[in-house]
Amino acid sequence: MPSIDDASVAVALGANRPSAVGSPRETLLAVRPLLEELFGGWAAQDLRFCWSQLLETEPIGPIQQPDFVNAVVLVKGLRVVPSERLALDLLQRLHGLERRFGRERSQEQRWGPRSLDLDLLFWGELRLDHPQLILPHPRMHLRTFVLEPLLQAMQQRP
Repeated sequence: MPSIDDASVAVALGANRPSAVGSPRETLLAVRPLLEELFGGWAAQDLRFCWSQLLETEPIGPIQQPDFVNAVVLVKGLRVVPSERLALDLLQRLHGLERRFGRERSQEQRWGPRSLDLDLLFWGELRLDHPQLILPHPRMHLRTFVLEPLLQAMQQRP
């Protein structure tokens, strides 16, 4: 069973279409305090947020589309035991933030453009194979646009 010891949570952010707040870059900057607030609602203690820089990357997939802006946040100090129930709840909250920035998953093409994409990469040692969520993210190791900002976030001093 996972413990709360060093149960860091990593979330990847990406956008390549404008949202109601502006450009993809402006969208990622605008969602940042909302993500911190979302995690802060689970914690009675101080959390440490380690943010990568914003990184421009080429899209993957068959669809012609603009470049993405990507980032990763690593959340440390979340004193909650990771579980399937909590991970699925977090996923729903992340999807709620995506909707606030104009994303409609039901109307998208796979690997198509999006106003905001929030992917839960891992939560400590939690292993999950659920129809809605696999942890750790099964393709994280194949994606430079995730690995590079993740490494940056891991090297940040909170």
